[in-house]
Amino acid sequence: MAIFSNLKLPATPPFKRPPELVYASDERPPGVTLAMLSIQHIATALTLLAYVLAAAKIGGLDMASTRSMVTATLLSMALATFFQSWGGRLGSGLLLVHIPSPILVAILGAILLKYGIGSMVIVGIVYAAVGMVVSVILPYLRALLPPAVAGVAMSLAGLSLIAPALTHLAGLDNAGGINHIGTLVGMTTLVVIIALSIWGTRQSKLFALLIGIIAGIVLAAVFGRLHGLDLMKATPVFGLPHLPAPVFGVEPSALAAIAVLALMTQLGTFAYAVLMHKMNDADWRRPDMQMAGGGMRANALGNFLAAWLGAYPTSISSNNIALNHVSRSTSRWIGLLTGVLIALIAFLPQVSLALTLIPTPVIGAVEVYASAYMIVSGIQLISSRAMDARGIFMVGLSFVTGAGVMFLPSIGLMVPESFRFMIQNGIIVGGVTAIILNAIFRLGVAQSAQSTLDTASGEPLGQQVVDFIEEHGASWGARRDAITRAAQAALEAVEAIEAAGGDRHVTEVRGSFDEFNLDVELLHSGAPLVVDAQPAKADAGLLETDDDAFEAALEQAMTNVSHVLLKRLADRLGSGKHGQLSYLRLHFNH
Repeated sequence: MAIFSNLKLPATPPFKRPPELVYASDERPPGVTLAMLSIQHIATALTLLAYVLAAAKIGGLDMASTRSMVTATLLSMALATFFQSWGGRLGSGLLLVHIPSPILVAILGAILLKYGIGSMVIVGIVYAAVGMVVSVILPYLRALLPPAVAGVAMSLAGLSLIAPALTHLAGLDNAGGINHIGTLVGMTTLVVIIALSIWGTRQSKLFALLIGIIAGIVLAAVFGRLHGLDLMKATPVFGLPHLPAPVFGVEPSALAAIAVLALMTQLGTFAYAVLMHKMNDADWRRPDMQMAGGGMRANALGNFLAAWLGAYPTSISSNNIALNHVSRSTSRWIGLLTGVLIALIAFLPQVSLALTLIPTPVIGAVEVYASAYMIVSGIQLISSRAMDARGIFMVGLSFVTGAGVMFLPSIGLMVPESFRFMIQNGIIVGGVTAIILNAIFRLGVAQSAQSTLDTASGEPLGQQVVDFIEEHGASWGARRDAITRAAQAALEAVEAIEAAGGDRHVTEVRGSFDEFNLDVELLHSGAPLVVDAQPAKADAGLLETDDDAFEAALEQAMTNVSHVLLKRLADRLGSGKHGQLSYLRLHFNH
């Protein structure tokens, strides 16, 4: 696109490009492809303006105030999306599209009903302030927010979409009856999206979601199920947001509720930033806290700037992340253009209204895909780390509490009314439970350990070392692949020490972990092992030597092979003396 031809974006951390991506994070698609991919994101995001309309209806806003809040919200979405993709000090540098936050509908409706649209100013400021504070302190929260916690929040967010997704897809009415035409429209949309995503060509995979939405709209039109087109006549072509008179006298309990929900929204932002980082990096190992903090900062900045216009607070769209997966395109240039075009649409009420008139079953099909994708992605994050009993109970109990309030909403009636909106939200309950249990279960877990090997038990020393690494690696929450590599290297090291002769025998194993580094140290008798040995050169006359010389040469060759294997498995080797014992240290970057 010409408007981006001279732009140079701030640098992001180096990624190992996943081979399945069509357009990776820093790759700029061709102009037409870039425009089409952006249109898909816009269409997906703008359908979710329904959350704003729902809150406005609950709050009893008139059409002019509702249109003004929609326009202000579009500007907030545009700013936050642009900041996210721009990166640097403004955002994460990832393709993260913003939408009206779905978890705020009920409470914002109640606030609007009592205080009017002017109350959105203080609501937006509080919401943004919480996000900004969390973005600053996030690097210090690494221990409280491991991938498993982010995975729990993401999977619960996917589970929370199931009921509305199936309701919208099947067109269920209040009595539970199924709208057969609506179901046909929704299922057709979903089948087209899935079929193109799996069996489509490279280009059709890029636009699978857009093609599916168009197919659903066309089928709905054939059955006469496109409604609301007459509203276009009453909507002006061009419109500006009206500056509402700020209302700062919102009761503290309501603002406290907004602050708690803002905190949970930022937990979701953390999870989505981790997911997008993982999607962009084939060599992903751990959450990049600076990048996740940038994602929260973009969210806070967009909401703060638009709050003065009376905007509905926004958060990252899971549907658009699912679209990234469908199209296999994570280029942040797409996010930049998406932000610019949404900002233009903010001043064209007819365009935004037309996009909000997409039939409900079509939106339901998109929600079904997003729900499935988020559940599986959350499970992948959880399973990326080894878990002992602590991790199992943390994840399991978090799912029980989070899903429990989804399945049994009457639980929320047992608490005071001012807290019900939090207790009845499974994402909040499950996410908070995961954070609290993770903090509690970490008590008493040392980040270093040691064990004396039992030479009299008959169990091979190598197996004892492997068991030590697997047991403590799980309690530390280290990555599964790092534990496997450390165990293989340690087993090879034990064999190398024992085979080196010189009265060397492994007597003790030590380990330590600090999220960035995993170290294993083997203590042994005898002289320190030489770890920088060079491979012996082949001797053309070796086969003609006597047996003793041949065995010595073969032993030296096997020692060199062992050293080469150790150097390939471990990121760094070291050896030396600890008092009377020697040590061999294996270091692994985590």
